[in-house]
Amino acid sequence: MAAVLAINGIAKNYGSVRALNGVSFEVPEGSVFGVLGPNGSGKTTLLSIILNVLKANQGQFSWFGQPGTSEQRKKIGSLLETPNFYHYMSASDNLKITKQISGRGTDADIESVLKKVGLYQRRNSPFRTFSLGMKQRLAIGAALLGSPSVLVLDEPTNGLDPVGIAEIRALINELKDAGHTIIMASHLLDEVEKVCTHVAILKTGNLITTGDVEEVLSNDDVVEVSAADLQALEAAMRQWPGCSNFEISGNAVSVTLKKGTARLDDINKYCFDKGIVLNHLLLKKKRLEARFFELTNN
Repeated sequence: MAAVLAINGIAKNYGSVRALNGVSFEVPEGSVFGVLGPNGSGKTTLLSIILNVLKANQGQFSWFGQPGTSEQRKKIGSLLETPNFYHYMSASDNLKITKQISGRGTDADIESVLKKVGLYQRRNSPFRTFSLGMKQRLAIGAALLGSPSVLVLDEPTNGLDPVGIAEIRALINELKDAGHTIIMASHLLDEVEKVCTHVAILKTGNLITTGDVEEVLSNDDVVEVSAADLQALEAAMRQWPGCSNFEISGNAVSVTLKKGTARLDDINKYCFDKGIVLNHLLLKKKRLEARFFELTNN
């Protein structure tokens, strides 16, 4: 897939504070690309730079193979923070004002956008009567004015209840299926896992890793074993090839192995040959949260 966005060595300082430190990655066309990291990792700063809201101290970025210009910017819809809609005005009238201020889209776009974000039936309702999820969907609708091929969303589910989160996730999937490339920042691993195809993980301004979500956040195999002689079992399992992590919890030993390499029959035979009779042998999957914390806490 061609790269919609290419970031090369972006760095940003706020005085003595280094917000971004030489970040580089590419966003494939048609992807839902998550910029994931804890609060304060530099996600919003990075999105602000690629939208020309902030200027980088170092590095370059390009949209569609061209330097980021105002002309390129018209192809990109964005939501860095919830727009200041007028509470007493309808959804349609708020979008008309957004269209006039941004110079993007037409009156016909407003009707299309409201249908796309599922608010057409409430187009004449005052904004104040909307739920938080509906308000966020209207904000995404504002970003869709002018039919941009790319959407940049900063924490699109922030502050929403589970129903609102589910609504935004469904909308993002629908927009992807409609051909939009979506770049979204989030500190929620579950959100990225459910909607994103690719991810870049930031920590304190540094890029930890980037790539396909399933590869970056791959589940390792975790084998849990137990025996009467736990000390002998521990010594034996520490010699098992490919062990990347080793934990003792209660009367069980947990060994982390590369995904797909755990062969329980071989482990059972290995222990038996060493005179250890297992009374418990279980293959588990490491939680994605554990993989994320491994990446960000090293």
